[in-house]
Amino acid sequence: MIYFDNAATSFPKAPGVSEAIGKFIAESAANPGRAGHRLAVAAEHMIDDVRLKLTRLLGGQDPRRMVFTLNGTDALNMAIHGVLDLGSSGSSTRPHVITTVLEHNSVSRPLVALAEAKAIDLTRVDCDDAGFVDPAAIKKAITPATALIVMTHASNVLGTIQDAAAVGRIAREHDILFCLDAAQTAGVVPISVEAMNIDLLAFPGHKSLLGPTGTGGLYVGPRCPEPAGPAATGRRLRPWREGGTGGDSSTPTQPQLFPYFLEGGTPNTVGLAGLGAGVDYVATHMAKALAHEQAMVKAIIDRFADDERFTVHGTRDASRRVGTVSLSVKGFEPPDVGSILDDSFEIAVRPGLHCSPYAHKRLGTFPSGTVRVSPGPFNTEEQLATLLDALDQIATA
Repeated sequence: MIYFDNAATSFPKAPGVSEAIGKFIAESAANPGRAGHRLAVAAEHMIDDVRLKLTRLLGGQDPRRMVFTLNGTDALNMAIHGVLDLGSSGSSTRPHVITTVLEHNSVSRPLVALAEAKAIDLTRVDCDDAGFVDPAAIKKAITPATALIVMTHASNVLGTIQDAAAVGRIAREHDILFCLDAAQTAGVVPISVEAMNIDLLAFPGHKSLLGPTGTGGLYVGPRCPEPAGPAATGRRLRPWREGGTGGDSSTPTQPQLFPYFLEGGTPNTVGLAGLGAGVDYVATHMAKALAHEQAMVKAIIDRFADDERFTVHGTRDASRRVGTVSLSVKGFEPPDVGSILDDSFEIAVRPGLHCSPYAHKRLGTFPSGTVRVSPGPFNTEEQLATLLDALDQIATA
């Protein structure tokens, strides 16, 4: 099977990931923080090491603020509900939230649910025809009640990399929290939560960080202080889940310190062992991986952008994308193209709406969606040539 569905999850994983998982299971798979014996201590040390690696990779300052989650969706819900729960501020004013048409359902669904419950007012900012959101449009949407700006760093439909640093500056100038969904960028596009003024950075471990599924993180910036410390009104997060933390079993509520305030329950230690190996690989290969993926995107665009049998959605500038291209094939429904590629050519792509219905409505591809091709760092030129020829054959049929 030739795999071009890396925007959903990376495959294969980085060298060393499966080995790290196997070694941890075989040698030290105890419950961290729940006992003082050497296996529990070793598991805790492993987790702390992964926190530090991720904090350094993503430009944070305090590894205690690197909170482990189940995936990117979990991290985004933790951030969105943590900020927007009215109980955290004691205010009777309904908060206003700004997001965009490019968002994954991990952002859209919790925001729409809150809006329908009359808990927030919601503004969804448009993108241009190339797939970019103008930071000035976000600035224009700000009101005195705006509490949060939450947006994707790169569209999972188009691959277009947004100017998150500009949005971060705008948010900071207006004293608004900024949450960035880095599902498609963490591990392949350089990110600095400090330099980009990101208050909440949500990401999965199983995509460009090349780790296993069931892993992810939320970096919580200093403008969301620990519950036990002094804070400006409305900045403290509410915990998304509550339960055991191992190190503190006596307090009646969640321990008031990061990361344990947001990490109720036994962590996915096995997955985190693998994620640590993925981060090790990414830390030394990120620039090469991005260049490789963008070169493949450019080859796809160059092959089909002026072919009347195809529509290549979004910008033609591959340098402004991650490794993702959405195509429409004239005369074919996207699921049919995906099935033909799978059954006849043994090539895996992702047809459909990609959990981003507002993006497809903006593109005019709703409800059928598109055929999404997402190369990863381990795809070869020979595999790409096979894909291009297969698409050509399908469109000619």
